[in-house]
Amino acid sequence: MPRTHVRKLIVLLVLLLTPPAFAHVGSKDVFQTVHAGPYVLYVTVRPPNVIPGVATVEVRSSGAPVTSLKITPLPVTGEASRHPPASDTMQQNPTDRAFFTGAVWMMAPGAWQVRIEADGPSGVQTTTVPVLAVPVATLHMQKTMGLALGALGLFLVLSMAGVVAASVREARLPPGVQPPPRLRRRAWIAMAGSLVVMSLLVWLGGKWWDVSAAEYAGNIFAPAPTTASLAGNQLDLRVESLHPVDKRRTRLNNDYLPDHGHLMHLYAIREHEMDAAFHLHPALVADGDFRDMLPAMPSGHYKLYGDVVHANGLPETLLASIDIPPGMAGTALSPEDAEARPAPLSAGMLGPTYKLPDGYTMVWEKPVTLTASTAYDFRFTLLDASGKPATDMQPYLGMAGHAAFVKTDGTVFAHTHPGGSAAMADVMLANQSLSPDAAPPMAMDAPAHVDPSVDFPYGFPGPGRYRIFIQMKHAGTVETGVFDAQVQ
Repeated sequence: MPRTHVRKLIVLLVLLLTPPAFAHVGSKDVFQTVHAGPYVLYVTVRPPNVIPGVATVEVRSSGAPVTSLKITPLPVTGEASRHPPASDTMQQNPTDRAFFTGAVWMMAPGAWQVRIEADGPSGVQTTTVPVLAVPVATLHMQKTMGLALGALGLFLVLSMAGVVAASVREARLPPGVQPPPRLRRRAWIAMAGSLVVMSLLVWLGGKWWDVSAAEYAGNIFAPAPTTASLAGNQLDLRVESLHPVDKRRTRLNNDYLPDHGHLMHLYAIREHEMDAAFHLHPALVADGDFRDMLPAMPSGHYKLYGDVVHANGLPETLLASIDIPPGMAGTALSPEDAEARPAPLSAGMLGPTYKLPDGYTMVWEKPVTLTASTAYDFRFTLLDASGKPATDMQPYLGMAGHAAFVKTDGTVFAHTHPGGSAAMADVMLANQSLSPDAAPPMAMDAPAHVDPSVDFPYGFPGPGRYRIFIQMKHAGTVETGVFDAQVQ
């Protein structure tokens, strides 16, 4: 009897009796600053790698004092968003009363939110943080545990066969009477038959397990297939609809929501030196067909990261690449687009001060050390030509600034905002779910005043070297500061 099938059957029984174990690119954690009335909450949500799974939630409060926090997980859209389950009370740190921790179950893949109820002297206020909860990995059993469970399963099967044989041989005999040869033969036949039946059940269980595992693997989250082509300086991005095994996660190529007034925010970064970067906004001209007239760009191979948000609130970053030929004639850069030409990676680390082409300077209040999986609030300041904080600031795409955190090997990309790392269209859908009768907002009012200093909540998902692109706007000019970070 194959031991692998025995192990699979035993593991299946264990899973049935116990709870399951615990988009940007490569950066699934959410870092968001939210306001609940007078309470200001810096929220970190770490979604699980497998679904169903447990998301951990950390909150640091400021503003008005907070005495307790309750959290509730629910979908961003749909009927379930109108019927939240019972909330869980977060644990308050006994020595740091402004820090709270908690955990919530996310039972199905999709666009979720963590609703937060803050209580304090200023009363009870509610806010919400959107979270993308999708399976990004499969959990593998440790070899030693697999061997142990396999041995246990084999023992149970053989023991069951022995029980069947004993019952046929001795069940009807008085105590102390030895079974006759006829019953001994029946016992051997019954034991052999039970072994055949149980082996068949184990084999069928193994087949069912393989199908279920393949089905789950087919639902591991990946960006929708996207191809890029170039005709002259016209970029053409073709996005396929995605229909995974789990129909709840179907992603169409024509249901995008506007985010800061655009259906796609595209970053084009030249490999492998990252010495040319462009923030562009292709338009959707047909289902799954985004197009844009490119500006003059240095020749080379570019990696493309396209942020979109679906109507159900599910965000994703589409991936593609394109080769820009030498001497490509380009159109003038759109007023809402941005570019940067920093020094190549091979020239060494960029410092915390970046000189801009028009004489302005962008400064990063860089921490002394940077550690992976740690929540930070990174501050960048735009200085004018005299070295003073700029006084001619303007909102850029409805915000005080935009940021992209990109790992130099291309495995991490996160487009974030002063409010946090969640897509703004997703934030607005989640906020709208707090008042279901209100019309869902599809646009965002620009701030009346823009400060020359901008904070971006974020945490690096892993160690390594990152390049950071910061966009801020003043007097009609979109500036892009570029900085390097070595993360421990």
